[in-house]
Amino acid sequence: MIKRKLFSGLESHLRSKEISLIVGPRQAGKTTVMLSLKKTLEDRGLPTILFNLDIEADMRHLTSQEAFLNKIRLEVGKKEAYVFVDEIQRKENASLFLKGLYDMGLPYKFIVSGSGSVELKEKIHESLVGRKRIFELNPLSFMEFANHRTEYRYEDRLREYFGSEPEIARHLLDEYLNFGGYPRVVLAENVAEKQRETGEIYQSYIEKDIAYLLQVKKTESLSRLIRVLAAQLGRRVNVSGLSSELGIASPTVKDYLWYLEKTFIVRRLTPYFRNIRKEIRKSPLFYFYDLGLRNYAAGAFGRLNSNEAGFVFQNFVFNWLKEGVADTPVEIHFWQTADQAEVDFVLDFAREVVPLEVKYSLLKKPMVTRGLRSFIERYAPAKAYVVNCTLSDEVEINKTKIHFVPYWALAKEISEMRS
Repeated sequence: MIKRKLFSGLESHLRSKEISLIVGPRQAGKTTVMLSLKKTLEDRGLPTILFNLDIEADMRHLTSQEAFLNKIRLEVGKKEAYVFVDEIQRKENASLFLKGLYDMGLPYKFIVSGSGSVELKEKIHESLVGRKRIFELNPLSFMEFANHRTEYRYEDRLREYFGSEPEIARHLLDEYLNFGGYPRVVLAENVAEKQRETGEIYQSYIEKDIAYLLQVKKTESLSRLIRVLAAQLGRRVNVSGLSSELGIASPTVKDYLWYLEKTFIVRRLTPYFRNIRKEIRKSPLFYFYDLGLRNYAAGAFGRLNSNEAGFVFQNFVFNWLKEGVADTPVEIHFWQTADQAEVDFVLDFAREVVPLEVKYSLLKKPMVTRGLRSFIERYAPAKAYVVNCTLSDEVEINKTKIHFVPYWALAKEISEMRS
């Protein structure tokens, strides 16, 4: 059993009448979390019922709210109970269906999951304002992965453990950068099995989620787009260039990029400007939710070369930053000038900005890039960070304190940035 950080918050939310809505990519572990939560409740002697809408027999109970409630009452009665609904995106007009149930003031607590549904991500905010709390479950974070790999012996002391065992830390990092964090892939026993599991996840996404959402059977163009984005990881993406390369219209490319974002495959990263209109006009970057899926799409699964590993490490840090500032107004951007001075990430806290450079290297002493120096000269931030593989140190340039931080200490640094 892999422990998920999200579980404790989800368990605490059981006391609220709000709908607990678990969203995230296919195969990220939503069903496993729901089953664990269901068992926890049953061990306390509390009544539960589960509907899985990937199962046709369960789907027929959701043809209407009346049919759904009749089945619930038959199984658990009319008193307080916990109702689990897995894969709610299979239900047409899911958000309105849930809103109607909530507004009836029923004695049931609803715990609902959904994979890659545009309706869930777009319409749920309109229909369920004040009626739900969203829990986003992604593939395993590095810390979840590392805790599992070390059998939870250092669960609250991973930072100290990695500091004392740098070779083990690097081994775990290399495994994570190559294979990613999908639970089925992490649990697979060898490389061939990991590749097979990742391939099934990839094909399932293309054939089920995307074919269903786009209502088309031929998804070759979108699959090719994913592969191009994987190959251009950490580099600017131009819609016109993609249109020409893929042989599809620019509006279609924009639509496909939108779908890839809404279905938890890629995240868009925009450039940092003080002028917001410039930011919107400039070409973005795209990073992947899961590194293994990116590597599979790029044909580099389990065999990253040195050039690719640097960009994948950037993606790794970006995902960690996104997790660290979740549920806050902090924005993350990249920065690049006309003369190609650049900084990998800029965290915009509104009251201040914090530049962060990523170096996939075993630094022996502080090294400050031209891009970071240029950013410091232009914006004079109070502090800056260089995330690397080994070095802990600090230097100062023009009153800006530059913290050199090994990747395994990043969580603590993000926490301090937020405080």
